[in-house]
Amino acid sequence: MTTNSQPSLPIDTSRAHPARVYDWLLGGKDNYPVDEAVGEQLPPQARDAARQNRQFMHRAAAWLASQGMDQFLDVGTGIPTEPNLHQIVQNIVPSAKVVYTDNDPIVLRHAEALLVSRPEGVTDYIAADVREPQDIVRHARHVLDFDRPIALSLIALMHFITDEQDAHGIARALVDTLPPGSFLVLSHAASDLFPELAEQVTAEYAKGGIQLAFRTRPEVERFFDDLDLVPPGLVTATEWGAADRMPTPEDSGIYAGVARL
Repeated sequence: MTTNSQPSLPIDTSRAHPARVYDWLLGGKDNYPVDEAVGEQLPPQARDAARQNRQFMHRAAAWLASQGMDQFLDVGTGIPTEPNLHQIVQNIVPSAKVVYTDNDPIVLRHAEALLVSRPEGVTDYIAADVREPQDIVRHARHVLDFDRPIALSLIALMHFITDEQDAHGIARALVDTLPPGSFLVLSHAASDLFPELAEQVTAEYAKGGIQLAFRTRPEVERFFDDLDLVPPGLVTATEWGAADRMPTPEDSGIYAGVARL
């Protein structure tokens, strides 16, 4: 079954939105000229980063499902691009429950049509902002059992939250609601792997009205404070889960990790 009780919201096509720029970078069609304008000014490596990030999500979700995880809270979902998280995990655990969250109305519109669960499982969607974690958790409790382990997914999201907005505090507020045995899955753009490229990407997004807060490795590690990183630890997106795929993963400017509570 798929549950959804969110109201229809107007779509602002006058300003770029991270979810729609990401869709453009992935070759999607669910974006507007204002989003394309940002994407076209980004260096070619931005498309590689979007692909690498998506592939990391696929591998991490499949690994978690293979460990028996059957509850997922995906914050900052983005516009649906198959295979979506629920398709990956429900292919392994058909009864898995997945709650998606994003703050762009176009994501909601597509979620209603595309995020359809397998009969044995559940998918749900909430239109909410990560900067209001209490609202996300309040809604998610209607679908997910917070007395049982949950996989929290923050994929390519927290670098859109500045230090002034308390990115680490927001992530911790979500993590602190989870019971033991849960997992945090996080990917984050790096400021220290390819500094000049990071500065260029940040500047181009800023021209489109989107703030970015790329972070160093120690700053990204802080999101995993008091958690146990599973092997191979905090690595680049192309390195995580790459041991059985390629001997030498391609370069990546994205940190990625999975940790157990």
